[in-house]
Amino acid sequence: MKAKFDHRAAVLACTFSADASRAYSGGLDTSVKELDLSTEKITNLGAHSDSISSMTYTQTNNSLITGSWDRTLRFWDPRANTPQQGSHQTPERIYAIDHVNNTLVVAMASRLFHIYDIRKMDVPAQQRESSLKFMTRSLACMPDGQGYATASVEGRIAVEYFDPSPSSQEKKYAFKCHRQAINDVDHVWPVNCLAFHPTFNTFASAGSDGTVSIWDHKVKKRLRQYPRFPGPVAAVAFNCDGTKVAVGVSYTWDEGEKGLKTNAIPPWLGVRKVGDEVKPKSWTGN
Repeated sequence: MKAKFDHRAAVLACTFSADASRAYSGGLDTSVKELDLSTEKITNLGAHSDSISSMTYTQTNNSLITGSWDRTLRFWDPRANTPQQGSHQTPERIYAIDHVNNTLVVAMASRLFHIYDIRKMDVPAQQRESSLKFMTRSLACMPDGQGYATASVEGRIAVEYFDPSPSSQEKKYAFKCHRQAINDVDHVWPVNCLAFHPTFNTFASAGSDGTVSIWDHKVKKRLRQYPRFPGPVAAVAFNCDGTKVAVGVSYTWDEGEKGLKTNAIPPWLGVRKVGDEVKPKSWTGN
C-alpha cells in the first residue's frame, strides 16, 4: 500500500490526474477531494448537493468532471483558486460517466443517456435511451473513440456506437453474461464494472458472481474468464499500458443488510499480469 486516505463516508468514485501524482475522490459525503499520493494531504475542492456517483479526468484540458445524484455535471480545475469551473443540469440522477477524447457519456436514472462534446456543454450532442431494460450499473468508453459499453444490474452488456448513422447503429447489440444455472435455476448477477484495454480495445467485465471475463466486442466473443474470485467483484481496471489488471472484491449490497449479515465478504484486492487473453484473435500489431 502506497498511501491511505480516510473519508467520512463511503467513497463511490475516484480517478487519477494526468501524471498520476494525485487522485480525486467523491462519495456519500458530497465533497470533491484531491488526494496527494506522496504526502497523503487531502484538499477539499468543493461539493455537490448530493452524493457523487462517478468522476473522470480529461488530460486534454486537465479538467476533473464529476457526476452526482443531485442531477448535475460539474467541471473542476484543481490548479485554480476557485476550482469549480462550471455546472450543468441533467434531467435525472447521474449513475456513471466516462469520456474518450472530447466525448463525454453520461448514464442516468430512468435509463437515460446523454452524449456531450465537452467543448460545448450547453446542450447534449445526442440523447439516447439505454438498450438494456434494467438500471445501468457500469459504463466505459472505447479507447479507439468509436463508442462505449454499458452494463446493467440484470447481467447484460450493451455495445453502442457514437456515429448516429443507420449503418453504424445497426452494429450495436446486447448480450447476456454473469449468469449461471444452479440446480436448474438461472441465477443472474449485476455487472458491477467495465474496463477497456488501452491498446487492444477489448474489455473486461466484473460481476457479483465473483468472475471477471475478457470480451472481444468486434467478434462478439468471450476471450477468457479468470478463475472465480473470493466474492463479488466490485471493480476492475487495467493499468496505463495494459500489462496488468487490478481486481477489487467486496460485498456489493445486492441483498441489502440481510445479505451482509449472512454472507460477509472480506474485502480483497489483487493485481495480475495479463497475457494474450486480452488480445483480439485478429490482432496484427506489435
